[in-house]
Amino acid sequence: MTIRPTMHALRVVVITLFTTGRLAAQQAAPVPRPYPPGIDVLDYALSVDLPDSGNRIEGRAVLTVRRTARTDTLVLDLLSLRVDSVLVDERATRFRRDSGTIRIPLPAASSDTFTVAVRYGGPVTDGLIIRNDTAWGWTAFADNWPNRGRHWIPSVDHPSDKATVSWTVRAPSRLKVIANGARLGEDPVGGSNPPRTVTRWRMNEPIPVYLMVIAAAPLHEYDLGETACGVTLVGRCVHQWVYVEPRLADFLPGPFRSAADIVSYFGSLVGPFPYERLAHLESSTRFGGMENATAIFYAEQPFRKRTMTDGVVAHETAHQWFGDAVTESEWSHLWLSEGFATYLAALWTRKSAGDSAFRAEMEEMRRAVLSSRVVAERPVIDTAEQNLMALLNENSYQKGGFVLHMLRAALGDSAFFRGLHRYYDRYRNGNALSDDFRRELEAASGTPLGWFFDQWLRRPGFPELTTSWTYDAAAKRVTLSITQAARFGSYRFPLTVDIRTAAGGRVRTRVAVSAP
Repeated sequence: MTIRPTMHALRVVVITLFTTGRLAAQQAAPVPRPYPPGIDVLDYALSVDLPDSGNRIEGRAVLTVRRTARTDTLVLDLLSLRVDSVLVDERATRFRRDSGTIRIPLPAASSDTFTVAVRYGGPVTDGLIIRNDTAWGWTAFADNWPNRGRHWIPSVDHPSDKATVSWTVRAPSRLKVIANGARLGEDPVGGSNPPRTVTRWRMNEPIPVYLMVIAAAPLHEYDLGETACGVTLVGRCVHQWVYVEPRLADFLPGPFRSAADIVSYFGSLVGPFPYERLAHLESSTRFGGMENATAIFYAEQPFRKRTMTDGVVAHETAHQWFGDAVTESEWSHLWLSEGFATYLAALWTRKSAGDSAFRAEMEEMRRAVLSSRVVAERPVIDTAEQNLMALLNENSYQKGGFVLHMLRAALGDSAFFRGLHRYYDRYRNGNALSDDFRRELEAASGTPLGWFFDQWLRRPGFPELTTSWTYDAAAKRVTLSITQAARFGSYRFPLTVDIRTAAGGRVRTRVAVSAP
C-alpha cells in the first residue's frame, strides 16, 4: 500500500494490529505410505509392437520386483487390455483379472526379489495416444499423467513407486522411435513387409510410471549438441535434441536456442542436471507440455502456429529436477513439482529478460492466486481431492510458486538456495513430501518453518487486510491500523509500508504482522 500524508517530516510510524475471526483449522500432514503395501518395483523391461495402422498393440512387460513386507499377492494396474499369460520367475502362474488390475499370487520364495512377466495386448484407448494426423500420418505418443500409464503398461501406477526402465519397440521403419534414457540401437526386423525396425532404449535412473514414455512418428531431428558443460554439471555435458514434424524443420532452433542456457542456469541454482541427455519433442498431448524424464513432450499447436516460447521450455526443463528426479510421494503434494517448475521458470524470465519482466510475471501469478476460487476453498496440500486432474490448478502452480518466492524473501538467497540444493541432493532419484523440503530449508537456515508451511500450504486462502491511518502533526507520527478479515483467519507475515510526504519525501519500513 502507499500512504500519502500531507506533512513535511516524519519521525515515527506506529503500527496497530487487529484480527477478526479465529485461525482457520489446519490439516494434519499426511503420512507417507508405500503403494501397494509391501511391493517395490525395481525395473521395467517393456517390449511393445506397434501396428502399421489402427490402435492395437502387443506387449510384454518384465518387472523386477522386491518384496518389502509380508504379502502374498502382487497387484498390477492394467485397464481393459487382455492378458495372455503371467510368469513368476519364469514359471507359468495363475492370475485373477478384472477390469482394472491383474492379481498375481506370489510364492513363499526364499528370495525377496523376483521377476514377473506379463504378455498382453489389444486396442489402446488412452495413455498411448495413437492418431492419424493429416500433417504427419500415423503417430503414437505416450501421455501418461497422472495415472493413465495403466491403459497400456502393466504396472504399479503410482508416483511413490519409481523404477528404471528399458524399451524395446517394434515399429514401421518410416517412424523414428524416441523413449526415456539413452538409445541403445536400431535393427531391421528380417522379412517384414512393409519394413519394420526394432529400437531399444534404456533409462538407468528410477522414475515413476507416469514418466515412462515412447514416441513413434516421422520426426525431424535437430541436434542441439553437447550443452551445459563445465563446473555447473560436475564436468558432464547434457546432450540435447529437438524433434518436430519434417515440415517444421525451418522453425528450429526457435525457442530451443535457449535450451543450453536454461539447463546451465537451473544447474547453478539447484544442482547438477540429473540425466545425461534431454530431448524436446513436438507431440500429441492433452497438456501444453509434459515433463517426461529425458524426453519432454510438447503440444503440437504452438509449433504449428510458431508461437512456442522459451518460458514453456524452461518450465518443463525445471521438472527434470523437480517432479522427475525428485518426485512427490503423494499427488496431494503436487506443488513440489508444479510450484517449483513455475517459480524456476519465472527466475529464468528474470535471467533472460530482466527484473521488470520477472516482476510482471510474479504480479500475474499473484493476480491468479487472489482471483482463484480453488485457492479460496482448498489448501495447496489437498488431501481430499480425488480427481487428480483437478489438482492442476492455481494452488499447485501459482500459489505454490509464490510460496517459494516468499520463502526466498524470508530466508535470503543464500539460505534458500542452499536448502533447495540440499533437498534436491538428498531426494534425487527418490520421493519426498512437503515436510521433507521444510526440514532441508530449516537445516540450511536455522529457522523453524513449521508455522510457515502450515499457514500457506495447509490452509485455504490468503490474508485479507483492511487498513487505515492517522497522522499526529504535533508528534509527527503516523499510526497505521491493520485488520485481518475473518474469511481465511489470521496470517503471520512481513508487511512493507511505503509513506510519501507532500514534499516528495519517502519513508519505507517493514513491520511484522502477527497472528494470535
